Formats: sequence, C-alpha cells, structure tokens
Amino acid sequence: MRFTPSEKQEIIQLVDRSELGVTQTLKSLGIHKSTFYNWYRIYLQKGIAGLASCRTTRRQWNSIPDEQKQLVVEVALEHPVLSPRELAVKITDEQRVFISESSIYRILKQRGLIMRPAYILQSAAAEFKKKTQFVHELWQTDFTYFKILGWGWYYLSTILDDFSRYIIYWELCKNMMTDDVKRSVNRARIIAGLREGQRPLLLSDHGSCYIASDLKEYLDGFNIKQIHGRICHPQTQGKIERYHRSMKNIVNLDHYYCPEELTAAIAEFVNYYNNHRYHESLDNVTPADVYWGRKEQILKRRDKTKQQSFHERRARYATEKRNQLSVP
Repeated sequence: MRFTPSEKQEIIQLVDRSELGVTQTLKSLGIHKSTFYNWYRIYLQKGIAGLASCRTTRRQWNSIPDEQKQLVVEVALEHPVLSPRELAVKITDEQRVFISESSIYRILKQRGLIMRPAYILQSAAAEFKKKTQFVHELWQTDFTYFKILGWGWYYLSTILDDFSRYIIYWELCKNMMTDDVKRSVNRARIIAGLREGQRPLLLSDHGSCYIASDLKEYLDGFNIKQIHGRICHPQTQGKIERYHRSMKNIVNLDHYYCPEELTAAIAEFVNYYNNHRYHESLDNVTPADVYWGRKEQILKRRDKTKQQSFHERRARYATEKRNQLSVP
C-alpha cells in the first residue's frame, strides 16, 4: 500500500496521540510496526519532506481495482454512520471482497468523504486480570437513567454477558429497587436457558439495591454468587458502563413523551448492538456472533475471503504484465 507524505504524517500523529499503545493502534490501522518506525525515524530527522517515498510509483500487485474502490464509496454513502473499520468488515462479510481498514480510509479521504480523523481511539478501562473464558461465566448488571418529558425519571436495568458483551435482558423501570433487580435476574435466567449447574457470577456496583440482604438471599436460592466492583471505581463495570454510554449517545438524540416511545428506541438500539454492530474488542464480530458460537466460523470465512481477494489481485496483476510485454 502507498501512502502520501501527508497521510504518513497523519498516521504518525494519530499513533502519537493514541492512548491504546503503539502495537494495538497500528494493528487497528493495518500497518506493520517496522514500517511505522521507519517513517517515524525519517520524520524526526527530515520532517514531512523526508516521508516522500524514493521508490517508483508503479502499480503494485495488491493495488485495489477501480471497481472495488467504487464499491467502497457506494457502501460508505449508503451507510454514512459506519467507520472505515466497520465498512471493511461489512464489505468482507457481505460483498466477499477484502479491503483493509487503512485502504478504505484512504479511498474515502481521497474523495473528500472523511472530513475529520476516522479513528477515535480510547483507552480501555481497567479490567479484571482473569478474563472470562466462556458465555454465562459472568454477568454485569447496572442501572442508568432517562428523563421522559411530563413523566419524570425512568431507570434502565440491563444484564450483559461479560464474555460476549451480549445484552441478555433489559427493562425500563420506574425505580431502582431490589425487586427490580430480582425481576431482571429472573428474566435473564429464563431467556438464557441456563443448563443444570450453569451459574454465572453477577457483578454490580455498591448501589443500595445491589447490596440488600434480600437480594443476596434471592440469588443464593439459585446458587448465583454476587460480586461487587471496587468502591469509587466504576471502571470495574467497564463493559456495561461503555455500553450504556454508547446507547445513550444515540437514544438521547430524541425527546420522549411517554415510556412506550423510549422503550421502542431502546429496543431498536439493543437489536443493533447485539446483532449488527461490529465490536472491535470481539475481533469485529457482533456480540450475538460470540454469544451463539458463530465467531470462529465467521473469522475463518473472512480469512478465506482475504486470501481469495489477494489471489485475484495477483492474477489480475500478472495478466496486465503479460499484456504489457506482448505489446510491440
């Protein structure tokens, strides 16, 4: 892949500002570390002028065909809210064509379809040293709040599977009471269809509804162990905190005048989040793909698509070279 000096400078500045670390940021951009450090060394010595490649600009075997570039533009215009990362995954899954995230970024920027940095990188919140290994090993639960005009405050109770980030159950409540938590856990148990002996840990904060002895007795009846995050450290429930933040960023764009309107908006977002939103921390599959055990099959299919795309580009390149040599 070829980058202009200004694009190389932008990537250097992006990595320099990122809180994710060099390795993870470069991985998300599809750029090898040795390539980046070579750019960085030259940039420190000679500035942006030194980033101009001294190699020829002849077409490479992995150049993206014009029709695939046009495909990127068409999909981007059809789905303007998707980032280059999400577009790359969508095109791979639905069009069976592999185009890297960084290539999509460059294609869209060249056509003036990206007016600001495409990669919004945030540092991951503190997490457990021992990560979950399977679905229903640990559930996270929390409340967040919404205001309905003329009705007052309502509270959303959510139960999220830690391993898959899948929203198992949610409910809009008038209060944040222990009975609301019990009802949410019970519905999540039924929906999840837990097998004999399958008992997730339940992680929550220290809200009064979560530390009540009545709730502990209720959970003990199902052999569900309850654990709490560290006091004054909301990052412990980082996954559900980030989910609530992402959800409210969308849902709160509108005003709601009755609980039914808000419930419908939340339901729409939950469906999008569970079944359609490619999650970067899940190797760009959806929470539903992990929850229902489809992840490995999808990743294998994507790798096959990637190799097939490379094979087709090599074949196209070889054909063009032969045609050029046959011209007298």
